[in-house]
Amino acid sequence: MYMLDYDGKEHNLQFAIENWWIGDIASFHSEEPSRFYIEAIENSVILQIKKEDQLRLFVDYPKFNRIFRIFTENELVSYQRRVIQNISSTAEERYIDFTNRYPDFFNRISNIQIASFLGITPEYLSTIRKKLSKA
Repeated sequence: MYMLDYDGKEHNLQFAIENWWIGDIASFHSEEPSRFYIEAIENSVILQIKKEDQLRLFVDYPKFNRIFRIFTENELVSYQRRVIQNISSTAEERYIDFTNRYPDFFNRISNIQIASFLGITPEYLSTIRKKLSKA
């Protein structure tokens, strides 16, 4: 999931790997258009639900309420962790964490997407990778 700034630069907010879900929860709850784009870069199963149908699902099948709450809580934890990491870690530390957290995934996306997610330029990502390969 990414957004484009006024200059057309892509800012990756989130990746979803196998068995994850992704969406703009603010847009979903406000029922307003999203500022984000979601792009499937591999074969994916896309599920869609209207807010009114989700609410009916919660009433008719209460277990779904718990499941969605857990998914949402996990996303909140992930976002909080990412914000803290972005304000308190170096780009190199963020890159190392990303590669450790997603050892198979980081090889499946482009360096441009990784750099955008980490908040650095692709050139600086190259510098970090060269430095780490020598260590």
